[in-house]
Amino acid sequence: MTKRKKCYSLLVAAFLYLPTVFAQQPPNIVLFLVDDMGWQDTSEPFWTQATPLNKRFHTPNMERLARRGIKFTNAYATPVCTPTRVSLMTGMNAARHHVSNWTSPLRDKRSDRPDSLLQAPDWNMNGMSPAAGVPHTVHATPLPQLLGDAGYYTVHCGKAHFGSTGTPGADPRNLGFRVNIAGHAAGHPASYLPEKKYGAASATNYVPGLEEFYGTDVFLTEALTRKALSALDSARAPFFLYMAQYAVHVPLEADQRFYPSYISRGLDDKEAKYAALIEGMDKSLGDIMDYLDRKGMTDNTIILFMSDNGGLSTYRTQHQEKHTQNLPLRSGKGSVFEGGIREPMIVSWPGTVQPGSVQAQPVIIEDFFPTLLEVAGIKKPALLQQLDGQSMVPLLKNASSRQKERTLVWHYPHRWMYEEGPGLHFFSAIRKGDWKLVYDQRKEQLSLYNLKDDIGEQHDVIQAHPRKAKELAALLTTYLQTRGAEMPLRRSTGQAVRWPSEAYATAL
Repeated sequence: MTKRKKCYSLLVAAFLYLPTVFAQQPPNIVLFLVDDMGWQDTSEPFWTQATPLNKRFHTPNMERLARRGIKFTNAYATPVCTPTRVSLMTGMNAARHHVSNWTSPLRDKRSDRPDSLLQAPDWNMNGMSPAAGVPHTVHATPLPQLLGDAGYYTVHCGKAHFGSTGTPGADPRNLGFRVNIAGHAAGHPASYLPEKKYGAASATNYVPGLEEFYGTDVFLTEALTRKALSALDSARAPFFLYMAQYAVHVPLEADQRFYPSYISRGLDDKEAKYAALIEGMDKSLGDIMDYLDRKGMTDNTIILFMSDNGGLSTYRTQHQEKHTQNLPLRSGKGSVFEGGIREPMIVSWPGTVQPGSVQAQPVIIEDFFPTLLEVAGIKKPALLQQLDGQSMVPLLKNASSRQKERTLVWHYPHRWMYEEGPGLHFFSAIRKGDWKLVYDQRKEQLSLYNLKDDIGEQHDVIQAHPRKAKELAALLTTYLQTRGAEMPLRRSTGQAVRWPSEAYATAL
């Protein structure tokens, strides 16, 4: 064979091999996490029917993503933000990682609101840490570190809120993100407005690293999106983009691109500001989808959309700040009732997920960790922590598949920061199938609901189904105890609140 023919044969062989190489390349990952978005804060319904609340909002890109992918109608987070984000990054339930409330930007500062009856247990108030020996943190192997080690270009954009200032977890780069855009210890922005420099005057709640937009008309949500896409221009495939918008958390400030249209439709000022924050968030999602389409990346990218807790439908009687609601769900952010934990979730994964499908299997935020490891082809990684999450890949591949009678648990041994309201302070809950048991730690009282018949949790049926309540109380107690969860203490005696199974023994 001549030298020329030999070179030609090698080129042909290489060309024929290329499709196999590309087919084996792990998919790009976009994880789009919204802050404080309720289950109903979208024009894409997540119930069996559209509601008046769905008609209030305009989220065409969520609708577009749902057409391309699979919609989860029973997806759950935790009642507040940091526990959700730590569960996402570690695969652990909050009962295990003990970052059971939102972390203060200030190190060693409790975020619990003082309560006259109960004292919250000694929890990991400084968040998560990739380093050992940091007081009041959970030491765990972070998801982005594992993805980065597997060859992913890892980008964090937006809200971090993984750990308090002065701890390793406060900087997303310490968790394995190669690029960090605007993420630090704060849980919300002091301002979305460029004329206020995104809260630069605030000592703790400013948004760092966006000086290039000062003096412009670029709303924070838009600024973060532009920075994220710019970072992807420098990325090598595959990439992991964790797009954690500060929206739609308060403060309520008008995004003038969308605000006037909601005022013209008759919404009041706060409702219009909130709806505009929602639409601006949705535009960010759409801009990322458009970018992937332009770059020819859509077919090899999985997009996961989720919120970190329920909408802020609280009972702040002093300020009368009730700009959204979660009906027909009960309560909102800070609660283990459905309005505080059930979230809008959509996943698009071309070639794997059936477009326009719906998955009713209950899933929870810690499931994202093992799911993304499987998506990335990472098998049996060395982990510091024990996982509670389960991979959702089988559910993504088959919308009719189910994980029979799976148990989901929430543990919130805290008084939340806002005014008194039903279901906002010191609660645990368990869901198994359609049944959900709620434990009021303050009253040591159990309530039982059938979510299939009563999604609004308005009818306590514990008297009619005592055996089911007993079963779930025992399951909840075992789940909490095996993960080292702690109950709050009674100030009057210094004794811990009884476990749910103990409370059941005297309840009926």
